[in-house]
Amino acid sequence: MDVPLRYSSKGETVSAENKLVCRLHKSIYGLKQASHKWYSKFSQALLRFGFIQSKSDYSLFTKGKGSSFVALLVYVDDIIITSPNTHVIASLKTFLHDHFKLKDLGFLKYFLGLEIAKSSQGLNLSQRHYTLQLLEDTGYLACKPANLPMDPKVSLSADAGDLLADISQYRRLIGRLLYLTLSQPDITFAIRAYSDAAPSSLHLKAFSDSDWASCLDSRKSVTGFCIFIGDSLVSWKSKKQTTISRSSAEVEYRAMTATASELTWLRQLLQDFQVDVSSPAFLFCHNQAAVHIASNPTFHERNKHIEVDCHFIRDKVADGSIRLMPIRS
Repeated sequence: MDVPLRYSSKGETVSAENKLVCRLHKSIYGLKQASHKWYSKFSQALLRFGFIQSKSDYSLFTKGKGSSFVALLVYVDDIIITSPNTHVIASLKTFLHDHFKLKDLGFLKYFLGLEIAKSSQGLNLSQRHYTLQLLEDTGYLACKPANLPMDPKVSLSADAGDLLADISQYRRLIGRLLYLTLSQPDITFAIRAYSDAAPSSLHLKAFSDSDWASCLDSRKSVTGFCIFIGDSLVSWKSKKQTTISRSSAEVEYRAMTATASELTWLRQLLQDFQVDVSSPAFLFCHNQAAVHIASNPTFHERNKHIEVDCHFIRDKVADGSIRLMPIRS
């Protein structure tokens, strides 16, 4: 590297002709390796303090049980702490202030574009400010609202319409809309379509569905599912499948497999929060043929072409973690 102007080592001036290599003892904010170094040091300090790092989400750390349980979520340099015991939170804050220079922002109100409001009925998540900023950036702030985000009968094709002069701007808009689906699940189907051209008990239940050969360009099908914990919707997705299916039963079977994968991840995440998930999750599907394929471990001529990884749902049905339930369409 080039020697900085007027740099001296131990009182001796170093000439510019000499090339030196500097060893970095402390990461500097703004460098590419700064976030990695910060996360490594921060996670090691938490592990020494007795925290357990989640295997389902490496940004989640948990400690204790019952009233002493505390969870910490970190994203770059933003940290969220939650616990039923305020003394445990205060102790953790003291530990963090002793090891790092942190600023306590108080109760959680805003995090990564999400607005959090606390009431007697629970927490309310909103992206109002994020939505208004999105409308302002695209010039649609003064437009009238629509009853539906998209006409469900419209089928888009990559060959229809005029080519965009700057596709990067369109892709950035789709990315921002995908993040908006965190609080607006009703626009998930529309965003997915545009991106191609996205008193109860704590019981897991899921609904899977598919749209066979709906893509006019590739004739691939679309997977859709939504997952509830009790009466609360916690996960949803609408995504085009990677392969072409030969029948509607195969399409539904693949959609059930994708839903089962999401259910498995959610069960692991709930276990990190010490939530009892011993009872099987209910997976509702209206296609009887797909349910029979998932329940019957015997291979037949009509399903032997399906990839082995799709039969992952059979193992989950066999071990009792998922129970398939029929539902009328």
